[in-house]
Amino acid sequence: MDLWVCQLGRLPYREALDLQHRVRAARQDGRIPDVLLLLEHDAVYTRGRRSADGELPLGEDWYAELGIEIVDVDRGGKVTYHGPGQLVGYPVMAVDHVRDFVDTMEQAVIAALAEEGVHARSRAHEGLDFIGVWVEDRKIASVGINVQRGVTTHGFAVNVDNDLTPFEWVVPCGLGGVQMTSIARERTDGCADPTCFRKRMAYRFAQATGHRQRLVSRRRLESAIAPTPAPV
Repeated sequence: MDLWVCQLGRLPYREALDLQHRVRAARQDGRIPDVLLLLEHDAVYTRGRRSADGELPLGEDWYAELGIEIVDVDRGGKVTYHGPGQLVGYPVMAVDHVRDFVDTMEQAVIAALAEEGVHARSRAHEGLDFIGVWVEDRKIASVGINVQRGVTTHGFAVNVDNDLTPFEWVVPCGLGGVQMTSIARERTDGCADPTCFRKRMAYRFAQATGHRQRLVSRRRLESAIAPTPAPV
């Protein structure tokens, strides 16, 4: 099975969310195969369905003054941060078993990190708050999805070479005191190549989900998901 992999560069969060929804509609209608969107975001906090009061303790006006947008979304999980230097992956895929798919995403991230010399693990067996990927007790990747009519949106976010300070201004993933980390911080040489890791991640994700990756441009994707004109 083909997996369309579309590398989008850096996009505002709301633009990427709109694209996900349009891709999902096309996948639900059977007009396209499964898709993996890979990108970076401008600085943004997103709050998932399980978010609670107190996860943004400094107040929305304070974050706004720093230029960090806050967006409520329909994925699982709690509050997290996205920003430049972090690789975000949005699989828009038909799935049968949600928990199995989450486990598969975690394992794909773990495999890609191993190629970077970073030994990571899953802690999902410890409870919903621990879903994601960890290096010892430090969190390096967040995972959360939404499923509608059997097709996923949202996905994973891996800290590659991004500023981790904004995580300190919130309660990340609802876990007080959790330490975030990145590939750059975990490697002994302190180096991380976002372009190289993006390629590793696409390959490992396709492998983990049993797909053959096929690179497509955004123009090609937009053409494929465009609504079919109604007959005159």
